[in-house]
Amino acid sequence: MQTIRRRDFLAGGAAAAGLLAFGPGFWRNAFAAPATVGAGPYGPLQAADANGLMLPEGFTSRLVARAGSQVASTGYTWHAACDGQATYRTDDGGWVLVSNSETSAASGGGASAIRFAADGSVRSAYRICGGTSTNCAGGPTPWGTWLTCEEHSAGQVWECDPLGVRAAVNRPAMGVFTHEAVAVDPVNWHLYMTEDNPAGGLYRFAPFNYPELTAGRLEIAVVGSGGATTWAEVPDPSAVSGIPTRSQVAAATKFNGGEGIWFDSGVVYFSTKGDHKLWAYDTRTGVMETLYDPATGGDSGFLHGPDNLTVSRSGDLFVCEDNGEASFDVVMVTPERTLSSFLRATGAIHSDSELAGVVFSPDGERMFVASQRAWGSGAVFEVTGPFRPAPVQPGGGGEPGGNEREPEQQPGGGSGGGGGTETPGGGGGGVVTLPPAQQPGETVEDVDAPGLRLTVPRRVTLDQLRRGVAVVARLDEPGRVDVQLTTAELATERRDRRSAPRPKAVTLAKGGTSVRRGGGATKLTVRVKAAQLRRVEQALKTLKRRRKAAQLRARVIVQARDAAGNVTVANRVLLVTLPATRKAARARR
Repeated sequence: MQTIRRRDFLAGGAAAAGLLAFGPGFWRNAFAAPATVGAGPYGPLQAADANGLMLPEGFTSRLVARAGSQVASTGYTWHAACDGQATYRTDDGGWVLVSNSETSAASGGGASAIRFAADGSVRSAYRICGGTSTNCAGGPTPWGTWLTCEEHSAGQVWECDPLGVRAAVNRPAMGVFTHEAVAVDPVNWHLYMTEDNPAGGLYRFAPFNYPELTAGRLEIAVVGSGGATTWAEVPDPSAVSGIPTRSQVAAATKFNGGEGIWFDSGVVYFSTKGDHKLWAYDTRTGVMETLYDPATGGDSGFLHGPDNLTVSRSGDLFVCEDNGEASFDVVMVTPERTLSSFLRATGAIHSDSELAGVVFSPDGERMFVASQRAWGSGAVFEVTGPFRPAPVQPGGGGEPGGNEREPEQQPGGGSGGGGGTETPGGGGGGVVTLPPAQQPGETVEDVDAPGLRLTVPRRVTLDQLRRGVAVVARLDEPGRVDVQLTTAELATERRDRRSAPRPKAVTLAKGGTSVRRGGGATKLTVRVKAAQLRRVEQALKTLKRRRKAAQLRARVIVQARDAAGNVTVANRVLLVTLPATRKAARARR
């Protein structure tokens, strides 16, 4: 990954801690009262502009990228179904905006980026992740990468380089489930994740070697009396047992459609679209609170379908709506817990769309927001105007962030601060250092996990699949190895009537064995049952009739557990093809 140097990371962390240390107290003064609808600090919305956006007086919008069209004069065609976004400050004074595509891999799903100059002009656009599907939201990291999340039952997290120089890498240790969004707590070294399912969990991932994400412990929230929250380990993060991660801990709290999530000043904010709620989890007290509940908010229909969200430099929480109505807003929640509309998308441009990916430029001066189906297939807009500045800290020199103390860098250390942003109200992605000009990459690669190395064929024919797939696993320690062969290309499902079909995981085969000593090679052969083989064959023949590449993408997931109960996960992509015809075989010879 193209990341900042450790010295820069520590400096960024110190700046974030100082700049954001005001936040928790600022919010906690109002925590005793429920958030309610009221007048916002920017005044009423004005008539819709040429982009179909209603904004307060003094604010304007511009179209940055439109699906299917070239981005400015870059020559790069923008993706459809724009969703989660983040920004990253570059060392030339500009910034990079990354954006997900909530479409299938075959339709160009993955993530792209736009690089801006210091004056806001577009310099380039390029892909940063390809070969993935239904990339909904995600989240930035303080070390300058983008975590893009796949929102389907076989979904994983992929770590991307915002500059597009290095390939995206999957992070299977973070679990296989319907991933929505992720936020990083750089003080306690945790990553929090939401799950878009009516009975979804709130997850916490604790890397064994932060910030390296190849291995770690996946946990799920258990909320008790008074909001006291504990975290239970998910025993099977890859769900190789066939039991979804959200169902493996009986006491786990169910959240109705987890959506956007953001870390700021020791607090994890997230939304649940199914019950229209906003939540706040204080990482220092371990208490979960309902920030907004429509039952007590004074207007039960005001915030409908909360989705992606972000915190601005002023401590205001901005929340996108996905509500299936004729118009939908970016709702802001002030630290005084007052809800109001900041932006409204309306008219023919935004028919049957939703808002997503709200985020600010690193300096907090520009807001970026996506309308997922604007003009039918999606667009990204920029909003500029007199956004509120960061609050002045007591005793500070007029500028927030006068606190120069170094934050504790050990898990559990420190006494506040530690935001996931290099600048408060920014996109949250730290700093990326621009390399010499290179061609952006889009290949997704697989990597081994610490203590677990795999040998798996990259391609097999249908006949070879019928005989079984050989997987060789090498473990450093004795333990248990489980293997699952899955694909997300045989079945689809719909989240709702407006959303496009998304992949549904199908298990083709599974197996497992005990490893009595470490350091050696363990070979497992997983065989696909006849019924599943027929489905694979039919899918390949259908592709061939349509004159498309007759290959099916599957994934070999290997999960190892040592005697102490530590889980390690690695996986590989496997392409399944039809047997070569005699004519093709002669041509190759």
